[in-house]
Amino acid sequence: MEEAALRAIASPRRREILHLVWDRELSSGEIASHFDVSWPAISQNLRVLEEVGFVRTRRCGTTRLYRADRARLGPLKRVLLQMWEADLDRLAELAEGETKRDRP
Repeated sequence: MEEAALRAIASPRRREILHLVWDRELSSGEIASHFDVSWPAISQNLRVLEEVGFVRTRRCGTTRLYRADRARLGPLKRVLLQMWEADLDRLAELAEGETKRDRP
């Protein structure tokens, strides 16, 4: 799941969709109104988010309402923190190397 999940949030548009539905339900039309792309493009992005479980869908008559599933996004925090820590460790190594090299 981690690789598919990371691919899902790699798209700035999908991250913005998650932001829009983070604490409220919105229809696909309401979501699409925030973007300058076609409704099918938004639908495709919603499908990707739905497939990895990052959004839940609820039917209300003929309308589909979307909302972020925060619990499913939780495991990504661990992965992203590990990546961040690895980058910070590498940055520290590089900085220490520069300091040692610059010393007389």
